[in-house]
Amino acid sequence: MSARELRFDINLSILFTELPLLERPAAAAEAGFTEIELWWPFAGPTPADAELDALARAVRDAGVALVGLNFDAGDMPAGDRGLLSRPAESARFRANIDVATGFAASLGCRALNALYGNREEGVDPRAQDELALENLVSAAVAAERVGAIVLIEALNTPENPRYPIVTAADALAVVDKVNAETGLGNTAFLADFYHLARNGEAPAGVIDAHADRFGHVQIADTPGRGQPGTGELDFEDLFRRLVTAGYTGRVGLEYRPVGAAADSFGWLAHESRGNRGGAG
Repeated sequence: MSARELRFDINLSILFTELPLLERPAAAAEAGFTEIELWWPFAGPTPADAELDALARAVRDAGVALVGLNFDAGDMPAGDRGLLSRPAESARFRANIDVATGFAASLGCRALNALYGNREEGVDPRAQDELALENLVSAAVAAERVGAIVLIEALNTPENPRYPIVTAADALAVVDKVNAETGLGNTAFLADFYHLARNGEAPAGVIDAHADRFGHVQIADTPGRGQPGTGELDFEDLFRRLVTAGYTGRVGLEYRPVGAAADSFGWLAHESRGNRGGAG
């Protein structure tokens, strides 16, 4: 697969999870990566300064850069997929905004992913959408203060049946609403090829139609969410389309490795180490 003009980073919330969090940045560096991303890695929205400092130190000591971070999305293993549209969790999301943007800024991270949140029984979807817009506007304003963008991601329905943003069109509609409300233009689409494909939406078509709206890309093969080459997606074609479309952002590796994480990068072996987060 030729991807010499793309820049890859590694998501340490799904790769190298056999290691403690603070050891994963060094593992990423040992594997040849210079850039990483993370889901919100703390148990609550406002961790103690000591926790934030320890993670920041681990990132800096490893010599890697944090290029993507999720806002607090709740208890992901228990099924949470974001807080910002859920009335009972809105305060938690708001408490996290300044912490997440501040932590991102301290490490030079310029992209923050805001998961929308599941639909809740007994709550009017329109009310959830109004709350989501309000909270996303607050997030975008805070991100603007540190020179960052906010990302909106579509998830797949088979694994996330109550999540309402499931297509590129859904995500882009939210992006447009937030940008119209703020006038900042700093909200963009996170194109996760795995989720799109699991929903039956061809990533190739999404690239061709919307690559200029991408703020970030994430990849895993389908249907098993393993590394490229373990499933059905034609990554050589997808990478070529990204390059042809002029995409210059990162491509985040957000897959569950088939085998040991350190052994899952063979599909990138022919690429220069610089492409693993470098200038490409």
